Amino acid sequence: MTSNANTRTVTPARKPATRRERTSHSLPSAQALLDAVPLPCAVFAEADGELQMHNAAFAAEFPNLDRHTTRSEFLRQFEDAPELQAGNEEVEAFHAESRRWYALRSVRFAAADHAAELLTVANVSARNETLRRHKTQAERLLFTSRVMSVGEMTTTLAHELNQPLAAIVNYLNVALRLIGRESPDLSRSGEALMLAREQAAHASAVIARLREFVRAREPKRSALALSDLVATVMQLLKLEAEKQRVRVATELPASLPPVFADRVMLEQVLLNLVKNAIEAMRDSDPKHREVRIGARINLDEQIELRVSDRGCGLSAAEAQQLFTPFYTTKSDGLGIGLAICRSIVEYHEGRLYFEDNPKGGSVFVVTLPQARAEAAA
Repeated sequence: MTSNANTRTVTPARKPATRRERTSHSLPSAQALLDAVPLPCAVFAEADGELQMHNAAFAAEFPNLDRHTTRSEFLRQFEDAPELQAGNEEVEAFHAESRRWYALRSVRFAAADHAAELLTVANVSARNETLRRHKTQAERLLFTSRVMSVGEMTTTLAHELNQPLAAIVNYLNVALRLIGRESPDLSRSGEALMLAREQAAHASAVIARLREFVRAREPKRSALALSDLVATVMQLLKLEAEKQRVRVATELPASLPPVFADRVMLEQVLLNLVKNAIEAMRDSDPKHREVRIGARINLDEQIELRVSDRGCGLSAAEAQQLFTPFYTTKSDGLGIGLAICRSIVEYHEGRLYFEDNPKGGSVFVVTLPQARAEAAA
């Protein structure tokens, strides 16, 4: 009989796990990976846009997900975001409900059995606010520099122009009295003289207020209806518009709240912008000569006034230098009108900037604060 005392059972050696196998056992789930990402992000199916999963940051940022279970429904909450395409550059969009700005980026990837899209939505409101404050500080420094330059220039102009303007008003008054003696009913020439006298008086008031402006005094601001200001300016430019065969269309909502501004200064800004718009169309086809004056409340709750023309527009180089003192695109211009206008608007805590008109031509935009309740009372 054979003894089994020395018999040993040999167990086959276990094959070492490969690197891939070790990694697959240690990888967290897709949901765990999403939750580890600090940015709000979600996964949508590419085929039907259904929401597949999202991380905790996404749910905290957008608690109303039960009403937005598809990609299109979710993006409809943002202005401009529906144009977001996977793989494109980051898109900044405004979320109307929370009134915050977000940076959205979309990336396609292949899931287990279908194509999907990873959408990241970063809240950039704080970043934008910081950038806005830095920009505001820089603009204030530039504004201070411009005020000094404009102040020196305006003081000289005021000194040189005050006496001639006073003489013009006196001569016009004499001419009106002479015409009135000859005919009780003022003729067309009499009407023109009256308008000329109003223009001269207006110019004198502008110079007087600009002198106050450059002395760093506060403007005499009050609650003003834009419709009244526009009507005054159009009366001053009525003959000029008729002479150039320019139509002027106004689109001012009746519900538009008043602005908080100095009447004479704001009239001067509007007068300059509308006059520039008329002159920009001298070489345009008469049937296209139209100035549009519109207003609305923008997202910053400021009143936004837009003056657009159908002229030849401006090149990129011209647009960059447009508000530079003494730069002009006119053969007979001094290049000080827009620089002064921008300083006046900024003095009123607003902005003046330029845009291309999609229909051809230019658009100048003025933003101004609304009148406070106590100012409007």
